[in-house]
Amino acid sequence: MANERLMPFRDYDEHDVINLFAFGDTAVVLNDSTTVEAGSVVKIKTGWKNTDETQLLTDVGASYNNVVSQRYGVNAEVEYANGGDETPLGILLYDVREFDENGERLKFNPQKAAELNAAISGQAVPIATRGIFLFATGAFTAAGSVGAGSNLYASGDGKLTSTVAENTKVGKAIGDPDADGSVLVKLEL
Repeated sequence: MANERLMPFRDYDEHDVINLFAFGDTAVVLNDSTTVEAGSVVKIKTGWKNTDETQLLTDVGASYNNVVSQRYGVNAEVEYANGGDETPLGILLYDVREFDENGERLKFNPQKAAELNAAISGQAVPIATRGIFLFATGAFTAAGSVGAGSNLYASGDGKLTSTVAENTKVGKAIGDPDADGSVLVKLEL
């Protein structure tokens, strides 16, 4: 279950991390074979409000009389940044997933979700707005075109590209691709 977008090397300040938004892209259906990977560039879908910070999501499992088994989450949501003149918020630091590698629901095993550095849909996912990160080849639309000093822009499905167009700049490559295609990026949002 290696992440295809964000490698383990990360250098960022916790003050540059926002923990107020859940991932809620309507084009993405989370199931046992779908994961929103850490390192995805996201934008605000539904803004944060103090008056409705938490919400009741659903029962954790089956619903029974005289049993309270509820799950809470946040109303504010982010979705993939798809380029253009959108304003990206940052990159996801955790995967967003519903199932583990064995096909079991993570909402029944929050410890396993924490071990996987994963947020379950509806839960707040940490979003980094600045720092230095090592991105894998899966984070780029065309990893071979990225080189040291290249400006990087938001692209479709939360990926990065070095192609300008009208896309919003999100950072700069501070090294050439490694043998495995990984690129060190200074994120500047």
